[in-house]
Amino acid sequence: MARAQGARAQMALAFETTYGTPPASGFTRIPFASATLGAEQPLLNSELLGYGRDPLPPIKDAVTADGNVVVPIDAQAFGFWLKAAFGQPTTTGADAPYSHEFRSGGWVLPSLSIETGMPEVPRFAMYSGCVLDTLSWQMQRSGLLTATASLVAQGESTAAASAAGTLADLALQRFGHFNGAITRNGTALGNIVSAEITYANNLDRVETIRSDGRIDGADPSIAALTGRIEVRFADQLLVTQAINGDPCEMSFGYTMPSGESLTLVAHAVYLPRPRIEIAGPQGVQATFDWQAARDGGLGRMCTVTLINAIEEY
Repeated sequence: MARAQGARAQMALAFETTYGTPPASGFTRIPFASATLGAEQPLLNSELLGYGRDPLPPIKDAVTADGNVVVPIDAQAFGFWLKAAFGQPTTTGADAPYSHEFRSGGWVLPSLSIETGMPEVPRFAMYSGCVLDTLSWQMQRSGLLTATASLVAQGESTAAASAAGTLADLALQRFGHFNGAITRNGTALGNIVSAEITYANNLDRVETIRSDGRIDGADPSIAALTGRIEVRFADQLLVTQAINGDPCEMSFGYTMPSGESLTLVAHAVYLPRPRIEIAGPQGVQATFDWQAARDGGLGRMCTVTLINAIEEY
């Protein structure tokens, strides 16, 4: 008997034309490291009395379909997750390389159909109506560079064969932590030990009464761009900004020698006043839990630019 193994698992996605309806074609094979995306339906214990000490059969509760997908931050496939987070990009360039600009603040987010497959069982699960809730990653000196996409789905359907059809394959061009750089107001920011970035759409599940137990949708609410930077305490630059309450522009980016790049620019970042602790003889570090806001001049909170050889998403 075959046993499911993560090494043989596969994932494919495509954007939906109608929410909750998987498209007939157009799926792309997506690299991923792990996935908790799934549907669950808990049981409600019977509260009825008068039938002895042994309980009556439980009742099925509503279906919940959601989870996280850990994906590599690369020059091509990551654009699908950015489109899910921000909406359709503005693409420029008559020939490769193309520049895809994603902007925050859009009222409409596209929905996805994502299929995860375990061919040895076989079990192919199609998650329709997937909307991206949060997208987060960490910048550091070493290690594998991955992002976590948190999704809210409408439902799950399983089959013994794939419904994704012929998959489009993308060349995997992973960014590494050594490709990363952080700037403040256009100037390289030094003494950064690590940084965390989280973009959240703060989805509002539309939990209406339906015979299938599924939700009617997931609507985006007020967005948030937050994070944390941990710095070696070497000067008063960031502390002074925090005390004065002034915003700054911060850029988090990766650039490959071949020209592909990914840059997130937070146009108005506010820093809290941190506690400066001396924990021992080692170097003193300070942590800033920053948050971004809408820039009045640009009319948006952040801009993400992805430069690669993909013509459109």
